[in-house]
Order: sequence, then C-alpha cells, then structure tokens
Amino acid sequence: MIEVVKFPEEESWAELLKRPALDAKNLDSIVQEVFDAVEAQGDEALKAYTNKFDKVDLDSIAVSESELNEAADSLSDELKAAIQLAARNIESFHKSQNIEEDRVETMKGVSCWRKSVGIENVGLYIPGGTAPLFSTVLMLGIPAKIAACKNVILCAPPDQNGKVNPAILYAAKLVGISQVFKVGGIQAIAALTFGTKSIPSVNKIFGPGNQYVTSAKQFAQKYGVAIDMPAGPSEVLVFADDSADSDFIAADLLAQAEHGADSQVIFITTSLELLEKTIISLGYQLSSLVRKVTCMAALSNSKAFLVGEERTAIKMVNEYAPEHLIVVSEQEELFLDEVVNAGSVFLGNYTPESAGDYASGTNHTLPTNGYAKSYSGVSVDSFVKKITYQKISKIGLENIGPAIEIMAEAECLDAHKNAVTIRLEKG
Repeated sequence: MIEVVKFPEEESWAELLKRPALDAKNLDSIVQEVFDAVEAQGDEALKAYTNKFDKVDLDSIAVSESELNEAADSLSDELKAAIQLAARNIESFHKSQNIEEDRVETMKGVSCWRKSVGIENVGLYIPGGTAPLFSTVLMLGIPAKIAACKNVILCAPPDQNGKVNPAILYAAKLVGISQVFKVGGIQAIAALTFGTKSIPSVNKIFGPGNQYVTSAKQFAQKYGVAIDMPAGPSEVLVFADDSADSDFIAADLLAQAEHGADSQVIFITTSLELLEKTIISLGYQLSSLVRKVTCMAALSNSKAFLVGEERTAIKMVNEYAPEHLIVVSEQEELFLDEVVNAGSVFLGNYTPESAGDYASGTNHTLPTNGYAKSYSGVSVDSFVKKITYQKISKIGLENIGPAIEIMAEAECLDAHKNAVTIRLEKG
C-alpha cells in the first residue's frame, strides 16, 4: 500500500519524490541490435521481430483498406459515439491553437513575420496489448491534421491473430489516417526512423510506450529524427484539502496507478482526516479492480504526504513537476498563480484526470519524469515548424544598415558588413 509521510523536512523531498528506477540493463544493446537489423534488412527484420516479440507471422505489414473499413463493425454504437464526442472536443480545443500571427514593422521599411508550416512526415506510435490506447490516436492524429502534416504514419502492434485493435483502426479512419502498419515496439520506431519498403521514414515521432519504445525514440534522435518529448511511466500528483471527497481522491490515484507497475501516484494534503479516509477508500476500491495487481505494484512506488500549509504543498508540486496535477482546494487561485511545473492541471472535485485522458479536449500526451520543468505537452505547435520571414525596403535598409555595419565590424565579420555596404553605396 501507499507509504504515508507526515510533515517531511524540505531537505528530504528530493529523495522522497524520486521516481521508480527502471531496470535499463542491456536496454541500449537490445535497441541498437534491432535498429541495425531494421536498417539493413527492412521489412524482413520487422516480420522477424514481430514473430519474436508479438508471436505472430505477418503476410502483410500494412493494414488494408478493408480492415480499416470493417473495424467499425466490431465496435458497439456506444463506444463509437463516445469516440466521436471525444474527437469533436479535442478538435475544438486544438483548433483554437492555430493562430495566424501579424506582420510586425520593427522600424520603417523593415517588416518581419512568422508562419507555421506543418512537418511533412510524422509517425504516430500507438501502444496495443492489454491497454490499446485508441484515445492516443485522437490526441495525436487530430493536431497532426490541423497542422496540415502531409503524411501521417501510424504504427501499432498486432494481436496474435495479426490484427490491430479495431478501436485503434476506427479512430485512425475517423481522423483521416490511412497509412497504418502492424508493427510495434523497438522495431516500429526503427522503421519510422530509417524507412522500409512498406513503411515510409518520418521527420518526427510521437507517442507513448514502454521503456523499450522510450529508449528507441531516444535512439531515433541520433539518426536525425525528432521526437515529441522524453517520456517515462505515467504519474499523477493530487493535492486536496478538507473541501475534497476522499472517495474521489482514491479513485483518481488508482486510475493513474493502473497504467503500469512502474507508474507513480503522489498525494499531498493539509488534512489528517482526509488522509486517513483516503487510505481506507484506496483499500476498498482496490479490491474490486481488474488491474488490482498492477495498481498494488504502482502503489508500492507511491507516497502520501501530510503538510502544514498550501504553500508547502505548492513547493513540493514544483519540485516534483508532475505529468498530471489534480487540485481540490478552497485556495485554488493560489495554485493557479504559483504552480509553474506541471504537464496538465485538473481543478475541483468534479474534474477527474480521466477527463483529460479521453474527452475534455486537452491533450493527454504529456511530459513525465520531471520533464514538466522544461517541456510542454503535445499541441498543434508540436506538429509545425515556425519559419520567420523578413522584407526590407531601400528606405528600411538605409535606416537599419548603419547599425548592422557597426555590429558586423565589431565582430570582425567584414563580409557581413559588405553585404550591407554594397547595397547602400549602389543606392
């Protein structure tokens, strides 16, 4: 069960807030082996590793058009309606990020502006297995389409029948992704990095995954392919005071714990009574969960803290920099003003983190492992490049030119100076 720590001294926070350490033994050598094989052997290596890791022989790596079209038949009307609702909300929120910037005349005759251009080729990795994340198809596919990326490639591992989960395929078709491939794990990331006969190479890779996928994405960067962000096991930090409901808090902690045995949940409160009630509720709710064993493993990595005041809690939040932050407090505004390190924030008793995972509209692809101190979650901006432009008239160069000449000369860059001087002298 979760460890309880009361009134911890600040000098102990770094140790107390450590994430679970992943066993990365031999990980790099495994990833390098797969990358080398995929680079050299292409589709044949993909099929061999799919057989080795997913226990299935594939005739074709690509998902056919008929498989995409037939996926809807395998889903209930209720699930399809829920996916459609989520897609509408995600699209509404992300469309608001598509802002055209104004041209700026920095001085007379000197105009500067910036334009967003979609990254041409992007790869989306969608985990399958016991928790097929079809919601991630929406979270990545919708902003990619809004950003006008030309080619969106989706990879997801097949089941033992050689099929990709139908909900993943339905979501892909719904958002307009037609290039879908039955490849998972390290080999999928390698294929997106190098390209094979079946799978095109991409410029940037998005999506969550286990430690093997995470390591593979970091390897991809060595070959000039960008990634969305560093990632690790999912996590949540909940702060709550006496205004919170202990059953709600326990449910939120368990919702995050069921992601994986290496997930972590942190609970901070100023109320001893709420802490005690939440611990009781955790045990009661845990007993009925399908993924009880996974939750118990995650809870063994987790902690609950009793602190004296909200500002102490805020300092702990900023130190931990959680992927997800839930705040249930009568001093909500204080958290809004002073929390600076968090991936996504959920406010009030009736805002479960599950809402952001699925259907409120915000993106659930977020920085973990403390990277919220320096990274944002995925947005439309993640799928675009920002190109700057400038245009200078003759009068503009006469206004700005002398300053450029003086600065270039001071840096001993005569050719830079001459590029201006020759224009000014010719008039």
